[in-house]
Amino acid sequence: MKRPILYIAITNHGFGHATRTAAVAGTIQKLCPEILLIIVSTAPRWLLESYIKGDFIHRPRGFDVGVVQKDSLTMDKATTLEKLLEIKKNQNSIVASEVNFIRQNRVQLILADIPFLATKFAKAAGIPCWMMSNFGFDFIYRSWGDNFREVADWISDCYSQCDRLFRLPFYEPMAAFSNTTITDVGLTGGFPCDSAEQIRATWGITAPTQKTILLTFGGLGLQQIPYGSLQKFPDWQFITFDRSAPDLPNIIKIRDHKYRPVDFMPICGRVVSKPGFSTFAEATRLDIPIVSVTRDDFAEAAFLLEGISKYNQHQILTPGELFDGNWDFLLQPLQQPLSSEPIAKDGNETIAREVLGFIGC
Repeated sequence: MKRPILYIAITNHGFGHATRTAAVAGTIQKLCPEILLIIVSTAPRWLLESYIKGDFIHRPRGFDVGVVQKDSLTMDKATTLEKLLEIKKNQNSIVASEVNFIRQNRVQLILADIPFLATKFAKAAGIPCWMMSNFGFDFIYRSWGDNFREVADWISDCYSQCDRLFRLPFYEPMAAFSNTTITDVGLTGGFPCDSAEQIRATWGITAPTQKTILLTFGGLGLQQIPYGSLQKFPDWQFITFDRSAPDLPNIIKIRDHKYRPVDFMPICGRVVSKPGFSTFAEATRLDIPIVSVTRDDFAEAAFLLEGISKYNQHQILTPGELFDGNWDFLLQPLQQPLSSEPIAKDGNETIAREVLGFIGC
């Protein structure tokens, strides 16, 4: 029996795609320990290892740019376009290099979230490309106007060559996949590594759940968090992964790479975040309320905010309320989910079983 080999390509954008894909990869490995996972991502290995407990090959390559950002909310559209055009110009050499690697390693299937060139790797290598996402980058770029039309058309064409799409919740129409087999799946994400009691003891968290708040703005961080506003809540505790946060007595800074935001969610009354699928999904899987800010400049945000409004307790703030306000929203009641129907939470397992069924593990 030859060893099953899976090539997983992750978009070169932030940490959210890396964590949600790594959560699926970890489930695949758990169900089939003998599989060889090749994780192709510019995300740091420590981030991938926090979700994938067994061994894997890390191939640090980036095939797209996502959105070039200074922090989690500030986008650089001009540099994004410049880098996309550079990738388009060099796509033949990028494809040739990756196809050579795929053939040498006898890869059976590509699973991508959601770098568009992955479909071209698969076609040239003669293997299928399956994708997982709730949006395509063509959708993001089209909303930015005529300057991005050419690259959006090119990316849509790449996506149209995908063999199968696992469509995650909170999705945009994903029109480029109209000729693709689409399977709707539940939420993906990780589970806490320790019990709530262990987390509280390890990090000295003594505030009650409703007064314990997780602040998480993704791998890019956020410079504008008004930490000074937190001083008016001296008997609350605020958990952050932001290493530049001030040393206030009610702020707990997490510096150990072993820990992820999801590990702290069960002890928190609310998660304060930007719109991001991975944070929304992990919080919703654990039934932890979300406080988020609107983002009119990012097309995916409207679908994400609609999703949590429907399926989770929530508060949706304007940027002014989050960045310029006094954070009195923490004292306000949460909005209840609009839907009485629960959302499916089995995305990891559904995708993993389909992948393993295909490659024979």
